[in-house]
Amino acid sequence: MEQPKKSNLFRTVITIVVSLAIAVFFMWLALRGLEFRKIASYFENANYWWVSAAAVFGLLAYWFRAVRWNLLLQPLGYQISNSNSFWTISFGYLMNLTIPRSGELARATALFGVEKVPVEKSFGTIILERVVDLICMLGFLGLTLIFKYKAILAFYHYVTEEKGKSTAQQSGNGMYLIVVAGVVLLLLFLVFRKKLAKFPLYGKVVEFAQGILHGLTSIFKLKQKVRFILLSVAIWVCYYFAAYLVCFSLPETSDFTFADGFFIIVVGTLGMMVPASGGIGAFHFALKLGIMALYLSMGKSPVQGGEVGLSYAFISHTMQLVIMVVMGVISIPILARERSKMLHQKQQS
Repeated sequence: MEQPKKSNLFRTVITIVVSLAIAVFFMWLALRGLEFRKIASYFENANYWWVSAAAVFGLLAYWFRAVRWNLLLQPLGYQISNSNSFWTISFGYLMNLTIPRSGELARATALFGVEKVPVEKSFGTIILERVVDLICMLGFLGLTLIFKYKAILAFYHYVTEEKGKSTAQQSGNGMYLIVVAGVVLLLLFLVFRKKLAKFPLYGKVVEFAQGILHGLTSIFKLKQKVRFILLSVAIWVCYYFAAYLVCFSLPETSDFTFADGFFIIVVGTLGMMVPASGGIGAFHFALKLGIMALYLSMGKSPVQGGEVGLSYAFISHTMQLVIMVVMGVISIPILARERSKMLHQKQQS
């Protein structure tokens, strides 16, 4: 039993080290060629009341997500409290700061501890949430394409000039290898499926996969489909204002339009998708390029745009980080109390 534990610990340490290395790399890219003192000077003129207003929308998104998750679990036969849903989500976001994407599994595990919802089923609904969120993000991308086409072109030209055509070719080759590897693994599974069925682990994997599939199909059994759609829209409206209101905290971005806000949320979301701890570095680099592109499309200095973008990124990301840490830390004793309460009720019955 000791050997697997050491192996799991080793994998965890390696994952954390790699995600931190990615964060450091992107932070280096973001800060490269810019004077940090000049960037820091932007913070002195920032109006942090706007940041506080943005934080309110960030917290509202947590609550709307908690209520929406409850709707997805109801068709599976589980009626959980919105409070437990809220705090398990907070705990999951906290875990994402350690190991990227670990928060989804931590969230499902925490929910099992307080509501006894099977991990594989709740995990399936979390995957479904990600699919719905991707659709919503594509909606914002569509709005950005309509209203900020020039900024996207500027963003594209700048990236291709910086990275060169060889990078795009390498990315294409990498994607090709991933697809080929996936096809090979699928063929191997089909060929050796009967032999694999003899192993106990195979049964557990199949059972877990079936649970995830059950969770994914819960959307087709929703009784309150309109409410689910409204909550999904509300979550992303909150994300939008959490990103856009920060613009008003800096004099250099206070004249940004609603359409500029579409561009910022798309670029920021893409940055947060990079497997770096908490999006650190990647988010900053993305916003540096994004606001630089907005400045280029407005005929302004791209160098100043990069400085402003990085300043915006530090303010916005720090706000998100504070919310995640504070809410995550608060969630730990609350979830522990709920778990103890549930175990006590079970013992009495």
